[in-house]
Amino acid sequence: MTTQAARLSKSRFVTGCQCHKLLWWTVHEPDAVELQPDKVLQDLFDQGRQVGEVARTRYPGGVLIDLPHDARAERVAATRKALDEGAPAVFEATFIADNTYVAIDVLEKQGDGYRLTEVKSSTSQKDEHVPDVAVQARVAAACGVKITAADVLHLNKEFRHPDSGDLFARTDVTGPVAAFLPQVPDEIARQREMLAGPLPDVPIGAQCFEPRECPFIGRCWPHGPEHIGNLAGVGPKKTVAYLQRGITSISDLPRTEKLNFTQKRQLKAMAQGRIVVEPTLAGELERFGGRLGFLDFETIIRAIPVWPGMAPWQQAAAQFSYHERQPDGSYTHAAFLAEGPQDARPPLAAAMVRATANASRVVMYTSFEKTRIRELQRAVPELATELAALEAKLIDLHPVVKNCVYHPDFLGSFSLKDILTPLVPELTYSDLVIVDGRVASVEIARLLFVADKIPRHERDRVRQDLLNYCERDTWAMVKLVERLRELGGKSGWANPGAMPRG
Repeated sequence: MTTQAARLSKSRFVTGCQCHKLLWWTVHEPDAVELQPDKVLQDLFDQGRQVGEVARTRYPGGVLIDLPHDARAERVAATRKALDEGAPAVFEATFIADNTYVAIDVLEKQGDGYRLTEVKSSTSQKDEHVPDVAVQARVAAACGVKITAADVLHLNKEFRHPDSGDLFARTDVTGPVAAFLPQVPDEIARQREMLAGPLPDVPIGAQCFEPRECPFIGRCWPHGPEHIGNLAGVGPKKTVAYLQRGITSISDLPRTEKLNFTQKRQLKAMAQGRIVVEPTLAGELERFGGRLGFLDFETIIRAIPVWPGMAPWQQAAAQFSYHERQPDGSYTHAAFLAEGPQDARPPLAAAMVRATANASRVVMYTSFEKTRIRELQRAVPELATELAALEAKLIDLHPVVKNCVYHPDFLGSFSLKDILTPLVPELTYSDLVIVDGRVASVEIARLLFVADKIPRHERDRVRQDLLNYCERDTWAMVKLVERLRELGGKSGWANPGAMPRG
């Protein structure tokens, strides 16, 4: 291993604080497929950079060390020059000590010392920020810089676009950082010694998902269909507890294990290798009658809010798909997808109110749509009455499935995509380009806010991909209700045939 590969950085140090095995793979396998950012992660990185750039405007006269990160010697020299010349603040101030490289977001002159500020795109200061700041303070101090205070500058959850208060909030972490600092030299030494050796043996535990899920979790958690992590509702913490008890498979669960009704239904379905349907299903479906609509939203979510009244990281509806069953058994379809950077919520709300006006009930899957409609009532007050009426029509299909049906191929999940193909084998998402709501959110934001940087043919393609994806979600609910009616002994609905277009 080269000296360069062995060198730590603030990000590597924080990674090592979570798990040494994670750090070893990160350093020794930098090109691992698990480390390659997908569109969602890359968007988070991009938004983080945008937050950092906006934060710098708070420090007039600040000097940015605007050099490539691999030009470390030049960055260190430029930082020293800026400090010697009395810059009021230095952005990306770079130091190397203990073979550890750090670039400090903001190093601000304060009296006879400096205040170290770490800029985060989160809406609060978190525990994991303390070792991040502490390693920077340690390295800067080792280079002769007197750190007198430390804080985290994060987004202000009370801010509302465009000018309701300060976009940022500051949390002082001087005390917690000072308390953590004595641990830093020893942890640096442990990490560097570990990196010089073979892959460490680290047992699975809470560090697999805290403070964030490890990208290499699939290497440590073999995840076949019977894996205990596929027990319905188990969650990562309980999964770790089961594994630490030596229970790796659902079939390993003791007969005396306390399970809820959903988990007992799952075990029954797995043991018998068939779908299990509760006799209560038919009664649950009685509410899904009349002129039934099916509604799904896609949203944008931006760190720095873009439309009036929005808070940092607040979701906002920018697309919907709506199917409605007609008296003759056919289905109509309506859709909306925002265009351009202007506030999409008023035209979306108007189109949705028109589309759903004749429905007696409107089906959603989980309460996501209800939450978005409530937000729209505040964002589009001129339609608040009509939107409240739509909210009153909403009916959730998710608890019907969760409480009444289990197929062995659900693998413990009740998400729409995970239950759809087991229950409706002829319908999947495999023919679509976009198959994930998070990717859809990123693509919508690209179309709305950086459309001028995207070739026209690509914009048209992405737009159609988004329309196809959202439409599939509502059509999935249509077919799911039909299938549930069959399972519940209902046969009064005609088969509407192939999914309509447009």
